Amino acid sequence: MRTQARETVYKIVFARQFHEDCTEAFRKALYRADKLNEEDRAYAERLYATVTEHSEEFSALLARKVRGFAESRIFPADRAALYIALAEIHYFDDIPSVVSVNEAVALARKYSTEKSADFVNGVLAGAIGQ
Repeated sequence: MRTQARETVYKIVFARQFHEDCTEAFRKALYRADKLNEEDRAYAERLYATVTEHSEEFSALLARKVRGFAESRIFPADRAALYIALAEIHYFDDIPSVVSVNEAVALARKYSTEKSADFVNGVLAGAIGQ
C-alpha cells in the first residue's frame, strides 16, 4: 500500500536531515520493519530517489512559499512531509495532487505538532502548480 511506503520514506527523509548518509542498508531495514512488499519497496525507492534528486529545488520552492521565516526553520518533521508531497506533485503524474496533499497532512498530523497539519496543507495549497 502506497500509504505505508510513503510513511517509510518519510522516516528516511526525516532521518536524512540529521545524518546525510542514509545507507541502502538503513532503507532496507526500514522496508523490512514496515513490512513493505516488493511493489511498495520499488515505489519507496523511486520516491526517495526523487526527493533526494530534487531536494534543492524543493527547498527553494518552500523558501518562496513560507512567509515569516527561512525555509531552514521549518520543523524537520514538517519538511519531510512537504518534500514527499512536492516530489509526488511535481514528478509522479499518476498520483493526483489532492492525494499527495492529504497523505502529507496525515503524516504531519501523526508525527508533528498540533498545528503542523494546517501548516503543511497551507504550504502545499500555495505550491501546487509551481
